[in-house]
Parts: sequence; C-alpha cells; structure tokens
Amino acid sequence: MTYKETLDWMFAQLPMYQQKGRKAFNSKLDGILTLSKQLGNPHHHFKSIHVAGTNGKGSSSHMLASILQEAGYRVGLYTSPHLKDFRERIRINGKPISEIHVVDFIAKHKSFIVSNRFSFFEMTVGMAFDYFAKEEVDISIIEVGLGGRLDSTNIIIPEISLITNIGYDHMDMLGDTLEKIAFEKAGIIKEHIPVVVSEYQIEIASVFKKIANEKSAKLTFASTSSFPDYTTSLLGDYQQRNIKGVLETLRGLNGFKVDAVHIQNGLQNVNVNTRIQGRWQILQENPRVICDTAHNKEGLVLVLKQLQEQRFKQLHLVLGFVKGKDLDEILPLFPKKATYYFCKPSIPRGLDAEILAAKAKKYDLKGMAYDSVNEAYEAVNEAASKADLIFIGGSNFIVAEVL
Repeated sequence: MTYKETLDWMFAQLPMYQQKGRKAFNSKLDGILTLSKQLGNPHHHFKSIHVAGTNGKGSSSHMLASILQEAGYRVGLYTSPHLKDFRERIRINGKPISEIHVVDFIAKHKSFIVSNRFSFFEMTVGMAFDYFAKEEVDISIIEVGLGGRLDSTNIIIPEISLITNIGYDHMDMLGDTLEKIAFEKAGIIKEHIPVVVSEYQIEIASVFKKIANEKSAKLTFASTSSFPDYTTSLLGDYQQRNIKGVLETLRGLNGFKVDAVHIQNGLQNVNVNTRIQGRWQILQENPRVICDTAHNKEGLVLVLKQLQEQRFKQLHLVLGFVKGKDLDEILPLFPKKATYYFCKPSIPRGLDAEILAAKAKKYDLKGMAYDSVNEAYEAVNEAASKADLIFIGGSNFIVAEVL
C-alpha cells in the first residue's frame, strides 16, 4: 500500500476517538500490552516523561522536548491528535516519522492488528514506541491521548510524570466531576516515580495527594514553586501556567543535564524545534488571523480573554464544534459584539452548523451557517477589513482544516 492507502486503511478499519467518539474508547490496557509484547516490549528500551492533563499537556510536551533538544539530547515526542498529517504524532527532534516507516510498520503487523482488533490509538502508540526504541532516543516525551489511567500510553514507567490543568472534558468517559476526572488523570502516577502537578487546584489537590501517597511517589505542585522568569515562542498568555510545570519537571528529572541556557533557548525555539501548530498561532496580518485549538471551558476562558485584549476594528470568529459539547456552558463565554461564521468540521462527529447557529442565537451570538470550514473561511476573508481580527477555533478539526 502507498502511504495514503495505509492511512485510509488505518482510519477506516479501526475505531478512532476523534471520528467515532465514546464507542472508540477502549477502557482497558489489554490490547496495548498484547501488541507491545508482539513488538518486543519496546517501551522498556527508552526513557520517558509522561504528560497528562486536560489543558496544556500538548504545549508542555512540546516545551519539554524543545528544551531537551537544546541540551543536546535525541528526543522522541508522541502527541495526539494531529492537525494536518498523521506523522505529526510521532517525531524525533522535531522530524516526523517517515512515510516509509508508517507503511512498513502497518504492512508487517497488519494481520496481527486485524486479528486482535486493536484500536487506532493502540496501533499508533505501538508504532511510536517501536520507532523510539529502534531509533535509540535518549528520552521520549509521551503525551496521554485520553484520560490517563486506562490510556494506551500508560504502560510506560517514566522517569517523572507531569499532570497539567484539570478541567471538564470527555465527561462521558472520564466522569462528570473534577474529582472523577482528576482521578483518571492521576492514573499515570507510578510506584516511587515523582510526579509534578502544574497547578494547585484546591478542589482536586487532595486527589493527587492521596494517590501519590498510596504509590509512595514524590508529589510537587509547580504553581507553588519559584523560578526565574522565562518567556516562550508559544504566544498564548496561558503558556505561563504551563512553563512552571515544565520547569519543575526538569528540576525533578535525574540523569539529564539541562542548564539555564538550554531552558531559555528551548522555550524560545519551541515552534522551530518541534513544529508545534495551533497554539495561539498567527496565520497572517492585515487582517490578523489567529487560530487556537482550545476546545473546553477552561481553555476557552483563557483564549477568549486574550482575544478581547487585542486591538481591532471588528472581531470575526470562524467557529465549530464536535457533537457532545455542552454548548450551554461554552457559548456564553463568547463575545456578543462579533460576527460569527458557524461551520461543521468534516468528520462524522462534527456538529451541524445550522444547529450551532440556532443555539448560538439564544446567547445573542449573530452570524451565518456555512456548509464547510472552507466556505466559512472564504466568507470571513471577503468580509474582514485590514484593521479587523479573525479568530478560528472551537475544535482541533476546525483549526486543522484551515491550516
């Protein structure tokens, strides 16, 4: 099969959460353990940092990778979902896994994958771990896909774990309270392995303390620590919250030499070193176009606050969501003095633009519904003047289609 044919097979044959939602969620680790054994347990052959959380885990993972690269290490990076190309999920020193490697991995293991009915995510995690082991990375940054306790990445024994901000997301699978969600995220805490929690959230701090105590794992809340002031090339104001978690993780990482200059250069070169996209990313000027993948209440609060602090004549928002979002909680966050271009991401889980527009109208958000993201983006570019500001968001998939 060609690379495209391989991807088509992967997406079509095996369930993927981004496409199918809850029924793609496999709430056990049996599958990835079986696949990993078939591959020779590659996760035993490289060191790692495990990163979980609701908001900030992707940015934090990329910051960690960038800093360790600046320190001279060969760094694997596993993240999800991808925005433009599947290969974004699996990188070494910013370079994506080759198309040939993806094709060869599936061809070699296809019959075993089919016979065991592995999920898309199990297959992808297996591919990443196999790749990092064979390429002999010094360390890999492994971002949790969904939750933590039962996530396929949770078979690793990392050097240290990092848990970022906890918010309401994927409640149909992780629980309907912050305490339940925090419990799932805290599932990455391992026996005697130190864990850093980026933010001290008073309502759930006890969850992390209890589990860390049970596991005899040293627990540190990074938001209570003191560090020099650092800035990052990731432009969102919210990144300052993530930086502390990253710095505390590096402080607790034994066996790796990371100096202040590596931290400074790594934070300033995140985009170049890791090729991260979709975090307060400026796509053009005159009019300025900004996209951000924030898609839950906690993330959107921070992004929309920063959006309102920008200078512009008129604000335009290209907006779309997936089904299952609590729109009554999210839509009131958005500014009323703006023009909206409602659209549906081109995936089965995409929320119909007409439904979104009707719901938004109840909160005095005015705009038109469009049949596709492309049509909405074309419309906003025709309507906006050079002094206006265009924001694209609501879903990873809206941002991905514009990119």
